Amino acid sequence: QVQLVESGGGLVQVGGSLRLSCAASGSISSIGLMGWYRQAPGKEREWVARITDVGTTDYADSVKGRFTISRDNAKNTVSLQMNSLKPEDTGIYYCNADLRPRWGSRSWYWGQGTQVTVSS
Repeated sequence: QVQLVESGGGLVQVGGSLRLSCAASGSISSIGLMGWYRQAPGKEREWVARITDVGTTDYADSVKGRFTISRDNAKNTVSLQMNSLKPEDTGIYYCNADLRPRWGSRSWYWGQGTQVTVSS
Protein backbone atom coordinates (compact mmCIF):
# COMPACT_ATOMS: atom_id res chain seq x y z
CA GLN A 1 0.00 0.00 0.00
CA VAL A 2 1.20 3.48 -0.81
CA GLN A 3 1.89 5.70 2.18
CA LEU A 4 3.83 8.77 3.32
CA VAL A 5 5.65 8.78 6.66
CA GLU A 6 7.13 11.89 8.29
CA SER A 7 10.00 11.94 10.75
CA GLY A 8 12.33 14.40 12.44
CA GLY A 9 9.95 16.37 14.63
CA GLY A 10 10.81 17.32 18.18
CA LEU A 11 11.42 20.06 20.71
CA VAL A 12 13.70 22.97 19.87
CA GLN A 13 14.37 26.40 21.36
CA VAL A 14 13.69 29.70 19.63
CA GLY A 15 16.29 30.35 16.95
CA GLY A 16 17.15 26.69 16.59
CA SER A 17 16.93 24.38 13.60
CA LEU A 18 15.16 21.17 12.75
CA ARG A 19 15.00 18.99 9.66
CA LEU A 20 11.87 17.06 8.75
CA SER A 21 11.79 14.19 6.28
CA CYS A 22 8.98 12.36 4.53
CA ALA A 23 9.33 9.07 2.71
CA ALA A 24 6.86 7.67 0.22
CA SER A 25 6.69 3.90 0.01
CA GLY A 26 4.71 1.20 -1.72
CA SER A 27 4.01 0.47 -5.37
CA ILE A 28 4.49 3.93 -6.85
CA SER A 29 4.46 4.81 -10.52
CA SER A 30 5.35 8.50 -10.22
CA ILE A 31 5.27 11.47 -7.86
CA GLY A 32 4.54 14.99 -9.02
CA LEU A 33 4.16 17.92 -6.63
CA MET A 34 5.22 17.41 -3.00
CA GLY A 35 4.71 19.76 -0.09
CA TRP A 36 4.43 20.47 3.60
CA TYR A 37 1.53 21.72 5.70
CA ARG A 38 1.24 22.43 9.41
CA GLN A 39 -1.53 22.75 11.96
CA ALA A 40 -1.58 24.34 15.40
CA PRO A 41 -4.21 23.34 18.02
CA GLY A 42 -7.54 24.99 17.32
CA LYS A 43 -6.42 26.32 13.96
CA GLU A 44 -6.85 25.27 10.37
CA ARG A 45 -4.16 23.40 8.53
CA GLU A 46 -2.01 25.84 6.56
CA TRP A 47 0.26 25.39 3.59
CA VAL A 48 3.99 25.85 4.24
CA ALA A 49 6.00 24.91 1.15
CA ARG A 50 5.90 22.94 -2.07
CA ILE A 51 8.31 21.60 -4.67
CA THR A 52 7.67 20.32 -8.17
CA ASP A 53 9.10 17.18 -9.71
CA VAL A 54 11.81 19.28 -11.37
CA GLY A 55 12.75 21.24 -8.25
CA THR A 56 10.78 24.48 -8.49
CA THR A 57 9.94 25.70 -4.98
CA ASP A 58 7.41 28.00 -3.36
CA TYR A 59 6.92 29.08 0.27
CA ALA A 60 4.37 30.69 2.51
CA ASP A 61 5.31 34.25 3.45
CA SER A 62 5.63 33.27 7.10
CA VAL A 63 8.55 30.92 6.41
CA LYS A 64 10.34 32.54 3.47
CA GLY A 65 14.05 32.90 4.10
CA ARG A 66 13.96 30.45 7.02
CA PHE A 67 12.69 27.15 5.58
CA THR A 68 14.01 25.18 2.62
CA ILE A 69 12.15 22.37 0.92
CA SER A 70 14.00 19.74 -1.09
CA ARG A 71 13.40 16.31 -2.57
CA ASP A 72 15.26 13.21 -3.66
CA ASN A 73 13.40 11.64 -6.55
CA ALA A 74 15.54 8.50 -6.46
CA LYS A 75 14.50 7.85 -2.85
CA ASN A 76 10.95 9.22 -3.10
CA THR A 77 11.54 11.59 -0.21
CA VAL A 78 10.88 15.25 0.54
CA SER A 79 12.52 17.23 3.33
CA LEU A 80 11.99 20.52 5.11
CA GLN A 81 14.98 22.27 6.64
CA MET A 82 13.73 24.72 9.26
CA ASN A 83 16.06 27.42 10.58
CA SER A 84 15.59 30.41 12.89
CA LEU A 85 12.55 28.75 14.41
CA LYS A 86 9.90 30.82 16.17
CA PRO A 87 7.19 29.85 18.69
CA GLU A 88 4.56 30.38 15.99
CA ASP A 89 6.17 27.57 13.99
CA THR A 90 4.87 25.11 16.59
CA GLY A 91 2.40 22.57 15.26
CA ILE A 92 1.95 19.22 13.60
CA TYR A 93 3.70 19.10 10.25
CA TYR A 94 2.27 16.99 7.44
CA CYS A 95 3.78 16.12 4.11
CA ASN A 96 1.70 15.51 1.03
CA ALA A 97 2.26 14.37 -2.51
CA ASP A 98 0.49 14.25 -5.84
CA LEU A 99 1.18 10.60 -6.39
CA ARG A 100 0.25 7.90 -8.88
CA PRO A 101 0.20 4.31 -7.62
CA ARG A 102 1.51 1.75 -10.06
CA TRP A 103 -1.95 0.35 -10.74
CA GLY A 104 -4.17 3.36 -10.01
CA SER A 105 -4.93 6.98 -10.76
CA ARG A 106 -3.03 9.99 -9.49
CA SER A 107 -4.35 11.59 -6.30
CA TRP A 108 -3.21 13.47 -3.19
CA TYR A 109 -1.69 11.49 -0.31
CA TRP A 110 -0.99 12.68 3.24
CA GLY A 111 1.38 11.56 5.95
CA GLN A 112 0.38 11.03 9.58
CA GLY A 113 2.15 14.14 10.82
CA THR A 114 5.08 14.88 13.11
CA GLN A 115 5.05 17.27 16.07
CA VAL A 116 7.29 20.34 16.11
CA THR A 117 7.47 22.39 19.30
CA VAL A 118 9.43 25.63 19.54
CA SER A 119 9.88 26.91 23.09
CA SER A 120 10.75 30.41 24.26
